[in-house]
Amino acid sequence: MSNAVLGGTTTAPFNAWRATLSAACASLIGIGFARFAYTALLPAIIGAHWFAPATAAYLGAANLGGYLAGALGARVLARHAPNVIVLRAMMLLAALTFFACAWPISFLWFFAWRFASGFAGGVLMVMAAPSVLAHVAPSRRGIVSGAIFAGLGLGIAASGTLVPLLLRQGLAQTWIGLGVLSLLLTAVAWRGWPDGAPVATATAHPKHRAVAPLTLRSLYVEYALNAVALVPHMIFLVDYVARGLGKGLDAGANYWVLYGLGAIVGPIFVGHLADRIGFARALRVAYVAQMCAVVLPVLGLGLPALIVSSFVMGAFTPGIVPLVLGRVNELLAHHPASQKGAWSTATTSFATLQAGAAYGLSFLFAATSGNYSLLFIVGGAAMATGLVVNIVAGRMARA
Repeated sequence: MSNAVLGGTTTAPFNAWRATLSAACASLIGIGFARFAYTALLPAIIGAHWFAPATAAYLGAANLGGYLAGALGARVLARHAPNVIVLRAMMLLAALTFFACAWPISFLWFFAWRFASGFAGGVLMVMAAPSVLAHVAPSRRGIVSGAIFAGLGLGIAASGTLVPLLLRQGLAQTWIGLGVLSLLLTAVAWRGWPDGAPVATATAHPKHRAVAPLTLRSLYVEYALNAVALVPHMIFLVDYVARGLGKGLDAGANYWVLYGLGAIVGPIFVGHLADRIGFARALRVAYVAQMCAVVLPVLGLGLPALIVSSFVMGAFTPGIVPLVLGRVNELLAHHPASQKGAWSTATTSFATLQAGAAYGLSFLFAATSGNYSLLFIVGGAAMATGLVVNIVAGRMARA
């Protein structure tokens, strides 16, 4: 592939692992830092009296709202500018939001920048990985997508390790530190993005049967239900260990580290598994594993079961993403023009139910006077429903 000139810079010939690193940096900044670092910063924000507890919670929700808007708006941006420009711009925007949040000028100021960070993350989630995977051989897409979304896992791990270290320097300095790191990662990713059409791109052909709409729609439903199953651990794990089990905040932090370790290795593991057994089978394995893991805390099996539960659910928090993206590309292998739109729809369905589940389970928790068990049961029921949808849709597609 010849070099292409874009925006006054020369884009080097495509290098798969350099492009993978760029996309991993994008997922680390746009989701790993922008979303999960706020979880670790929330107590400090409240403690420093930047915002009241209820107000700070709404600011957390602003990121989820922006993420949904970004997932919806990614296709619009892609129609008006080259992918490379959009990706670079969104990484810069995400980095800028960290610097802006170092000054709590007002609620509206902070809300707008938290929304902008979510918007950048939504666009990066929809566009970054597909831009790279279109250039990767199908037999390697599992491991490459796993490496890309390991960035999410690194962000989760950083929320429990890096952020506390930065907080020793002060709250404003922590936001600035995250901004500096994001700018450095943006610089690392800057020249690695692929430019132009893939070397070998599948094209639609009349002989290829169109994908049944039911197959794709069921995948969207499964992915959305998986989002519900992830919420109990994502939001309530630390509080469950610290207060529900009476183990204290230090023990809760230890389980969050386990969750983060799972999040780092999860995408790589499931990507390798998908390359070996196919994305459809790997997805079903993921559903069964999560259905079991999410309810382990309520079965009375003790701390070993909770350790397994924390690690497994941490692994699939980012790990489910490359599996669903790979399945979308697999279903639309002969319709490449439809892949990005389908992935955008899947991301939107995930974001919508994730935000709804976060609010819904929080309401349920308050209404039941702190019944943690019910939260994990709801998560297990959601994942069981997703598995049933997967099985029924598979049988109907073969009929």
